[in-house]
Amino acid sequence: MRDSYKKPVLKSLYFNQEVDRIPSLKGKTIAITGTTSGTGFIAAKIVAEKGARTLLLNRKTNRSNKSYDLLKEHYPKANIVNIECDLQSFKSVKKAAKTITDLCNDGLDVLCNNAGVMALKDQATIDGFDIQMQTNHLSHFLLTKELLPLLETAAEKRGEARIVNHTSISRYGVKNLESKYFEKRGGILGGNGSNILNKILLGMILINPRWYRYSQTKLANAAFTACLHEKLQAKNSKIKALIAHPGLAMTDLQDTTIKDGGMGAFMTGKMMGGGQTMEDGAIGIIKCIGDSDAMSGDFYGPGSGKMDMKGPVVKFGLEEFYDNRKTKDLLWTKSCEAIELDFKIE
Repeated sequence: MRDSYKKPVLKSLYFNQEVDRIPSLKGKTIAITGTTSGTGFIAAKIVAEKGARTLLLNRKTNRSNKSYDLLKEHYPKANIVNIECDLQSFKSVKKAAKTITDLCNDGLDVLCNNAGVMALKDQATIDGFDIQMQTNHLSHFLLTKELLPLLETAAEKRGEARIVNHTSISRYGVKNLESKYFEKRGGILGGNGSNILNKILLGMILINPRWYRYSQTKLANAAFTACLHEKLQAKNSKIKALIAHPGLAMTDLQDTTIKDGGMGAFMTGKMMGGGQTMEDGAIGIIKCIGDSDAMSGDFYGPGSGKMDMKGPVVKFGLEEFYDNRKTKDLLWTKSCEAIELDFKIE
């Protein structure tokens, strides 16, 4: 019988004081993917609380309806819009982008690419790509391309706009991006491997192909931000590209990964006891979205080292192991090939 996962009881240490520093977001429109739970739900709460029109981008499920209802219950006067967006389908992403375009004649102030899945089985999306790479990166790449004109409109009208990406400490799990993970090879990228959590804890994450694929996606998130920062700065754009990592934050990601066989319940419970709440884990993306001092190329997270899993959020710069010509060129070229569109920023 499989051990059940019991979430540890943790206390938020930094959340309230950090949120208090975020200014009013009234007059802004902010879109966030993956808001049914975890860091995305917390970010959506704060964005709505601060007065922004809040666009929730999720797959159409009971969870998305319940989270929308809960947000409306908390903030009945807030302008909150539920938009269907299945990141496992490029068709759905394009449809969501069209819906947002129709809604936002005045531009889009922030696109927060938050949604993600972790250590899932080796399986393909409807488009043929690895489920983790399409969900975590490729569909966000497409969504950003489709919504860039709206971000440009907001930047011209209100002085700035922001693209916010979400990575994790798993970006350190691989040395380099590899082309095959951006190709239509879903289901033939190493299989599922064995569930050996102690080796993950020892930094031997590469042994398990589930986690290798996940690390590829998290490195892709970081490299995508480096690409955007470079390209937007080169054209003197008022759009900022920012990124955050949540440390070891307790969200529903652990539950879904355990159910899919990617983590053991008992050891996950032990590991998460050394983590932090989803509220503290959400501080990074919240600061990327609303911190007045945030600049393009900034990276927010609980420390800048490899194993900084919790603690006060600090700001640091993009890192050399993905902010380099070879990695950025591979990321952009392979992502454009995957979505079968040329994403030009010029």
